[in-house]
Amino acid sequence: MDAFIKCAFLLMLPKMCVLSESHNSTMTDLNVFGTPLEICSFNPLTGWFRDGYCRTNHADQGVHVVCATMTKGFLAFTRDRGNDLSTRRGSFPGLNPGDRWCLCATRWREAMMANVAPLVVTKATHEKTLQVNSLQELLVNQVTRQHIMDIQKQEL
Repeated sequence: MDAFIKCAFLLMLPKMCVLSESHNSTMTDLNVFGTPLEICSFNPLTGWFRDGYCRTNHADQGVHVVCATMTKGFLAFTRDRGNDLSTRRGSFPGLNPGDRWCLCATRWREAMMANVAPLVVTKATHEKTLQVNSLQELLVNQVTRQHIMDIQKQEL
């Protein structure tokens, strides 16, 4: 009997693994270009699920889907609106210019309208942001290596 239970368990194991992976998998998550979503940041660890990806689900009322590289101007902007991302609190490390972080789609839009939007990492930004922000708006504020080097020079 024990051999039968072990055999049945081993036969079911691959199916259970597939089910558990698909529940929290990035395989079906797409970026704004319709290609697989890339990692935003592991350091600091970001994302609604704190898995490095800007993914969302029904419980994420802020819709944290825009992967952006923080700037001094944006961090001051969001702090002035009651969301201080610069200060360390509990397990939250506090962000610095140059850090990547998953932002709420509407907060990024608000910052864009105020001309302080942080630079977007488009391949790590979830397609759901397109319900709030156009691809053209995101592309104008896209991160390139040159942008990062320019920011670092200005803010040092």
